[in-house]
Amino acid sequence: MSNITIYHNPACGTSRNTLELIRNSGNEPTIVYYLETPPSHDELKKLIADMGITVRELLRKNVEPYEQLGLAEDNFSDDQLINLMLQHPILINRPIVFTPLGTRLCRPSEVVLDILPEPQRGAFTKEDGEKVIDESGKRMK
Repeated sequence: MSNITIYHNPACGTSRNTLELIRNSGNEPTIVYYLETPPSHDELKKLIADMGITVRELLRKNVEPYEQLGLAEDNFSDDQLINLMLQHPILINRPIVFTPLGTRLCRPSEVVLDILPEPQRGAFTKEDGEKVIDESGKRMK
């Protein structure tokens, strides 16, 4: 049983890179495909609180429902925004990872390195060719 969970969208490069960084540390996380199985209202509220961000900071702005729902206007309460994210899970920014060391919105993907309990086991290069971890498992920047 893994002590790491990722809220994952396999269509997202950042989410795929984050998942592979977790695996590069020797861990196989619990994967929650949040578009199909969104968290409950209370779970999403707790994730936001644990990340130390605002509800708006978790809101994806570059997806169709954002403009259609008028979310750019600041006239929604946090609970209303959470409810809209649960009705339209594509509005939830990703990936979200929680480990025994914390919970983070992993954008960019290497943010996950700050909360992984195990070190990287070898080199890692992002899908776009950016080298993140060297051959000895050390962060390059």
